[in-house]
Amino acid sequence: MSRDAIRVENLTKRFKGIVAVDGISFTVRKGELFGLLGPNGAGKTTTINMLSTLLNPTSGQGEVAGFDILRNRDDVRRNIGVVFQETALDTKLTARENLEFHAMMYGLAKKEREERIQEVLRLVDLKEKANILVENYSGGMKRRLEIARGLIHRPQILFLDEPTLGLDAQTRRRIWDYIRDLNSEVQITIILTTHYMEEADYLCERVAIMDCGRFVALDSPQRLKDILGGDVISLEIEGEPGELVRRMEEFKWVKSLKSHNGFLSLTVEKGEIRIPELITFAQKNGLYVRCVHLRKPSLEDVFLNFTGRTQREQEASASQRNWKMKRGRMRRRR
Repeated sequence: MSRDAIRVENLTKRFKGIVAVDGISFTVRKGELFGLLGPNGAGKTTTINMLSTLLNPTSGQGEVAGFDILRNRDDVRRNIGVVFQETALDTKLTARENLEFHAMMYGLAKKEREERIQEVLRLVDLKEKANILVENYSGGMKRRLEIARGLIHRPQILFLDEPTLGLDAQTRRRIWDYIRDLNSEVQITIILTTHYMEEADYLCERVAIMDCGRFVALDSPQRLKDILGGDVISLEIEGEPGELVRRMEEFKWVKSLKSHNGFLSLTVEKGEIRIPELITFAQKNGLYVRCVHLRKPSLEDVFLNFTGRTQREQEASASQRNWKMKRGRMRRRR
């Protein structure tokens, strides 16, 4: 019997000439918490939609819970739960009524429905709030209820698409803990999409970093950070650092160097003893260092290393592309 919950080979999706997902291949082990990390527009949601049979791939193959995503769509759907970005709860019903309706859709008998509703409400800590109308729930409570609904039919695999999007930092952290406990207690395979670097780092056993529909890196968060090695020094520079970057690249102790928006990010060994040398070198080249920060590598640094841009820059670029597409559609309508 296969140890893989998901197998994907050369999966591709095009929309009117635009490549949203570009030939990705990967596997997810049973019981694994696997992350798809990247900015808006990277292809994460499109990947989830293909694996959950909501979209047909343009080419490539995929198996979910041992079933082909094209030939065995009904079997795939019976074995997965999906929590979408947008809330799909009926806010005029109670939590219990929402779960009851969803369980009936999956054909659960009355006794099993009642037992299962109690189980999933306990899992997400909503047992005491079961009879309250969902319109009176907080954002975090709604997300927990949606996770409960996705689990009602005992799926083998749970897809969570941006599960903490729009939540405040405190609520987001609580949702992280619920997801982690759920994965540990129920031993369910979880596929998580997120553009929060710290979310992927905290939750996932492995992450795939997506950029423009492709995987640019895939490994455990720690191994990805270990690729960079050493310490990360960030310098905020006043002036144009172009020539300085070229000269710093010649230093043997500089493992990698990136320049973006007036900042230099260097990965070096023994960063604390290199800072004075870097400041002196910048001043000799006529540049003023406004700020210096020393830390260990993060997934944001990994993202920058593989894509050449920070997460925020990627998101801004994606937003700009979306705005141009909308403007183009509006002009054609006129």
